[in-house]
Amino acid sequence: MKKTVFSLVLFLLVISINAQEETVTDTIKLWTKKGNISLLFNQSAYNKQWLGGGTSNIAGNFGLNYDFNYKKGDVVWDNKFIAAYGLTKIKGDEKIAKTDDRLELNSLWGKKAKGEWYYSIFFNFKTQMDAGYDKNDVRLSHFFSPAYFQFGPGMWWKKSNNLSVNFSPATAKLILVHGHFTEFGPSFGVLQGDTSRFEFGASISGYYKINLMTNVSIENRLNLYSNYLENPQNVDVDYQMNVLLKINKYLSANIAVQAIYDDNSIQAVQVREVFGLGVNYGF
Repeated sequence: MKKTVFSLVLFLLVISINAQEETVTDTIKLWTKKGNISLLFNQSAYNKQWLGGGTSNIAGNFGLNYDFNYKKGDVVWDNKFIAAYGLTKIKGDEKIAKTDDRLELNSLWGKKAKGEWYYSIFFNFKTQMDAGYDKNDVRLSHFFSPAYFQFGPGMWWKKSNNLSVNFSPATAKLILVHGHFTEFGPSFGVLQGDTSRFEFGASISGYYKINLMTNVSIENRLNLYSNYLENPQNVDVDYQMNVLLKINKYLSANIAVQAIYDDNSIQAVQVREVFGLGVNYGF
């Protein structure tokens, strides 16, 4: 009985270690840095007499968001690094399943043109850290396969650090995959027998952060891309939302939602959601 009660308590406990957003500015005040780390755990267990149904499992998720921004005169350079990784183990299943896996770098350089407008150049890189499998244990992806690169000049409207939109009408996009994923057919938009795909089109990326009330903030990121060279009406969409609720000095809740549409990968909307409730740790 004690073991069952203990397991049920663990089921309700999600431990989160969040680095409090800390701004560090160097002595000449050119760079501003801040980061957030989250480590989420959850576990559930049921004995044979439990009639409500359920399968014992254990899971963990790691997340890192790090900003390092530069400003000198009329030149600004904003950078953001994102890493996320999650695993889950279900009782009776020998496999450990991956629930999240992301590596992403966003870099945006701007030189003031007039008012809130900047001439800009942006760079985006996305890949994953570990291999991904389907339900039949067929490997679908691994580190740097696929890997996505976007680069292009444009105009950047920056109202504040919490609201900005970048327009790039001449964006180059490169997709890389290993040859063993395209040996028998296309993969992630790369044609059979190829290891890369080049696209040229237009990109729009937006950022909006709002503080709903004391200790409650919502961060939104949206990226749209249209390929001039093939089906420009099919716009790729990548939307990310992060909600942070600071309950008190030690407790917080985090909700992360991402929705992706890329018809080169799959003609459907991909959605992931992560929720965590736990304690804060500042450094």
